[in-house]
Amino acid sequence: MSLNKLDNQLTPKEIVAELDKYIIGQKNAKKSVAIALRNRYRRKLVKAEMKDEIIPKNILMIGPTGVGKTEIARRLAKIARAPFIKIEVTKFTEVGYVGRDVESMVRDLTESAIRIVKENKREAVEIEAEKMAIQKIVDHMLPGKKNNNDDYYSNLVDDVKKNPANLDDRVAARRKRMFKRIESGQLDQQKIEIEVEENNQQMMEVFSGSGVEEMGINFQDMLGNIFPNKKEKKKVSIKQAKEILKDEEVQKLIDMEQVKVEAIQKVEEDGIIFLDEMDKIAGKESGSGPEVSRQGVQRDILPIVEGSTVSTKHGSVKTDHILFIAAGAFHVSSPADLIPELQGRFPLRVNLNSLSRQNFKDILLLPQNSLVKQYKALLETEGIEIEFTEKAVEEISSFAYDINEETENIGARRLHTIMEKLLEDLSFEAPEITDKKVEINLECVKDKLQDVVKDKDLSKYIL
Repeated sequence: MSLNKLDNQLTPKEIVAELDKYIIGQKNAKKSVAIALRNRYRRKLVKAEMKDEIIPKNILMIGPTGVGKTEIARRLAKIARAPFIKIEVTKFTEVGYVGRDVESMVRDLTESAIRIVKENKREAVEIEAEKMAIQKIVDHMLPGKKNNNDDYYSNLVDDVKKNPANLDDRVAARRKRMFKRIESGQLDQQKIEIEVEENNQQMMEVFSGSGVEEMGINFQDMLGNIFPNKKEKKKVSIKQAKEILKDEEVQKLIDMEQVKVEAIQKVEEDGIIFLDEMDKIAGKESGSGPEVSRQGVQRDILPIVEGSTVSTKHGSVKTDHILFIAAGAFHVSSPADLIPELQGRFPLRVNLNSLSRQNFKDILLLPQNSLVKQYKALLETEGIEIEFTEKAVEEISSFAYDINEETENIGARRLHTIMEKLLEDLSFEAPEITDKKVEINLECVKDKLQDVVKDKDLSKYIL
């Protein structure tokens, strides 16, 4: 099965199969998000009068850190080709006060959608933009009209006297040959001087970063009209010139107003917001202290999740059909500690399991982006072929499980620190190693890790 199907047309089983390629275990969570994604596709097919009444069934994931909560949401968005952002809700809180404007999450999601739509538009016009860029280079190197300063015209005129022919035809033919040579890359290393636009982005960021974007004011566009980009001359290779000029032509060919319209529609219909550390703002009511802040943040988040209209610099965005996936460990608090209105907006509750030794082993080997495959690929760039024996993988998995049990449980993230420690010397010496085949076996793992694991203080700070 592949992701050739459009948008959300994958069946729930196909969605789970895609998630299985990257995430080990957590079947219940995968099943819930797969249904949520499929329901979006179903909603698009119902009659108009019913369509607006069907709201997303938001999901609350409950489980310790490092078991796959964020990765499930991120992969789901990738499968759906949907705008996605991850927000830590603690950013919105400060002791006794409500922190950053919660509506900023919708603005961030809109920016994500703008990037997605622009990239899609770019793919559609890239070929045309490249041809236009090459044509600009040809115009610079071989102007279409006679110019007394151009030596090649003088040569052509002399040649025409010997072999009469239409000068314009000869010039056109020469320009056509030049176009093909540039297009094929034959002249990539040749230097050329071109005019490029200076970027006023830094000055714009001073204004946009000062909070005016929170009010939905697009100062970058306003100031861009007052202070248009200046042009400067640069000497670059023809290969670089092609890319620079192509980017300029792409920007001209893309209709930004249409991009904004499509992006807002994409946010409203397909957007996914992942609210992490939800347990940190779950607290029982009290007269003062942090709980006041937690309650305030919950009440600020509520209208966004319920459905409201948020003003962004690209236009107004309705949040009624954005899918919200919340997550938290809930070790100290519980979902019941959230305000009742917010609880009701997350009707689907999914418990994620802590990782077993077998889970750690599977995580090392099975996903398409597994750590073992990543390190193999990295060291292959140095010409080194590494192989992990089965017992070595089992020992690494046991170390990860035991350290999580004895110290802080950080889930699969523990494997990153262990693998880095295990392969530290090999990675450092790789360019000078003559033996290009390296086996990571049980003895190697014990030699590198056992002393650190035995010393609880060392394992706490190193692993």
